[in-house]
Amino acid sequence: MHRWRSGRRHAAMLAARPAGVAGAARLAGAAGAGARLARRVPAPWPYLIGLFLGAKLLLTLLGLLVLHAWDGIGGAPPPDEAMMWAQQREVSGHRWISFWFAWDALLYLRLSELPLAGRPWGDFGFPLLYPFLARPVGALLGGDNALALLVISNVAFLGALVYGYRLAELLLGDPDAARRFTRYLVLLPTAFLFQAALTESLFVCLALAVFYYAERRRWLLVGVLGYFLATSRSLGLLVALPLALVLLRQHDWRLGPRALLGYLRIGWPLLLLPAGWFTFMAFCRWRGGDWFAYQHAQQVGWGVEAQNPVPVVVDALAGEPRDAGRVLFALVVLAVLVAGFRRRELPYLVYGVLMVLVPLSMGPAVYKSLLRYLLAAFPVALVLTRWARRAGVDVWLTAALAVVQGALFVLWLTYWTHMII
Repeated sequence: MHRWRSGRRHAAMLAARPAGVAGAARLAGAAGAGARLARRVPAPWPYLIGLFLGAKLLLTLLGLLVLHAWDGIGGAPPPDEAMMWAQQREVSGHRWISFWFAWDALLYLRLSELPLAGRPWGDFGFPLLYPFLARPVGALLGGDNALALLVISNVAFLGALVYGYRLAELLLGDPDAARRFTRYLVLLPTAFLFQAALTESLFVCLALAVFYYAERRRWLLVGVLGYFLATSRSLGLLVALPLALVLLRQHDWRLGPRALLGYLRIGWPLLLLPAGWFTFMAFCRWRGGDWFAYQHAQQVGWGVEAQNPVPVVVDALAGEPRDAGRVLFALVVLAVLVAGFRRRELPYLVYGVLMVLVPLSMGPAVYKSLLRYLLAAFPVALVLTRWARRAGVDVWLTAALAVVQGALFVLWLTYWTHMII
């Protein structure tokens, strides 16, 4: 009887063995098919998508942990931020969504929901590309404009990585350097704002795209994208200057009547950048009766007014510690840009300097958002990429940037929102 049962078990095992082998073969075949599919994906995409998802996951987890820790601390939130935190809760009951909305993000959400007709329009303090894009995207998402703003920001963030990789590969001539550039772009001190409901990712994506296509001499596409760049933020209009320098460099800086006619024939699409800003001015005139409603709204609402940046910097360095820290940070960015200057990259130096000096020239009113505005100066990452050619330098610089960004992200989430925005 014992032998019969043993023989029966042995037969069952023999009968099951081919099925197990077949299952293993199917698993191996599926793995092989997955590997073949991965090999068919163009080379930078797996790295760029991994970089994007890694940043998204790490910042989301860190944000949730920090906010959970602060929930148990007395006096949180502080009185001057209680209203903003209440508005965040109204945006979404999910904290991993709501904590990406702070101050200006809430104003963009309001702009995305205001009716275009039937009532006077009084909100002219922001260019309208970003909130207006949220209208059709929000309609596709069932009317959730808050989620639409985050979708636009994150798609633009991924687009910035793609165009950043392509541009760095053109400028530096090395795929490894292009990967370093995109990593440093993600690790810039306030790069977590690329994922927030703010204009930074859209602006930087469009800026990287117009420079990439300018380097490829596709000037009509430069003009079309530059039109939207100029409607995303007021600084977009000024990008026409460094783009014109790219055109001059491509023709060996030649000047003279015949050369100027050639530049006009090739580079006329650059006129679409001022046309983009003029479109916003026309909207101000249509809905507010004032071509300069944006400028007046900035002056009345935030006290923003163009002035000499030198006295602004001097006064800040001698003033309140947080203001001094922000301005000192801007001076460090400026120093890195100048120290890493190369003649071929003059357009990028000019662009970076504009992104630093123009916010400083707006006076103390922009101090609270200065670290945010500096994020547009992407050529800093180009300089860091060249400085980090050695593996040891790359490791230490990556670690240092990650620590600084993590600290600023925590400050942004908790009591010190006004340090960042």
